Amino acid sequence: MATVTLGGNPVNTNGSLPSVKQPLPSFTLVKEDLSETTNKDYLGKRLVLNIFPSIDTGTCAKSVRRFNELASSMSNTVVMNVSEDLPFAQKRFCGTEGITNVQNGSCFRSDFGNSFGVKILDGVLKGLLARAVVVVDEKGVVTHAELVSEIAQEPNYDAALAALR
Repeated sequence: MATVTLGGNPVNTNGSLPSVKQPLPSFTLVKEDLSETTNKDYLGKRLVLNIFPSIDTGTCAKSVRRFNELASSMSNTVVMNVSEDLPFAQKRFCGTEGITNVQNGSCFRSDFGNSFGVKILDGVLKGLLARAVVVVDEKGVVTHAELVSEIAQEPNYDAALAALR
């Protein structure tokens, strides 16, 4: 279990993020067209998992916009936004915002939050995902993992980018 805060109030997650230098846990996410994607679909590419509570909150929206900007200059890299939001909400947000350089993955029918240790166990966001970034190399090995200590703050983009170099 890990503890982060939301507005300064302690919030617990169900576990810990995957460790650096370890294989990425298996996952299944639902894409905007309701098809499923798994970690195996990204072998041979670098993967940035931008994990957050809901695309319809200010900080989450900022991180999606920022990673969209950064993704335009990343070669052989997929940025995947991951939340419990339905694929329809993810698609609506990105369509409205003109966001085209990232992909969306909903974990509304998967065990992603539990497998990655980011499922929030208490507080007003109970059941959603804590804010985190996981970077994976072409072989499926974790090169960076950040559980953001305050859910209302953005992740460390520079650290995520450094893990891609």
